[in-house]
Amino acid sequence: MKRKVQEYFFYFMLYSMIGWIYEVFLEVVVYRWGFSNRGVLFGPYCVIYGFGALILIFTLGGLQKKKIYLGKILVTPLLVFVGIVVITTVVELIGSYIMEFTSGGWMWDYTRFAFNFQGRIALNPSIRFGIGGMIFLYLLQPLFVRLTKKIPEKAFSVLTGVLAVLFIIDVAALILQ
Repeated sequence: MKRKVQEYFFYFMLYSMIGWIYEVFLEVVVYRWGFSNRGVLFGPYCVIYGFGALILIFTLGGLQKKKIYLGKILVTPLLVFVGIVVITTVVELIGSYIMEFTSGGWMWDYTRFAFNFQGRIALNPSIRFGIGGMIFLYLLQPLFVRLTKKIPEKAFSVLTGVLAVLFIIDVAALILQ
């Protein structure tokens, strides 16, 4: 049980960091706006990606393993994609409201996109999250599960413990700011 909790915390941190890298890449390389910390905390992580990843693992992991056919066509990946789009869009919408409640605003503005709702969510980013979610569920997560299993128990406990301490310090620094 302890190892499972550590694994999910590790995935949370890993995907939070990957999300931060993705956001910074978009901002610096794609949009050429210059660098800014894309997370709400001080460290290099966007926790909305970590939470989103765990939600996808828990909600779609079972569906992903099933083989659902429409006639002779396997439709499981399509169903998983639609699930990812819906779930990540809802997570992003809820995240925007939480950020607005806690800090007075949220960190993105989708008003320039068609089919947006209050600039909080939009079809274009939702489709991108669907594509990213497919890469995450079908490629990255299986790889990370295999790699995590290879880390010895003691080393993994130390690694997740250090990450937890750093994360708690970061959250405390934000709260005390």
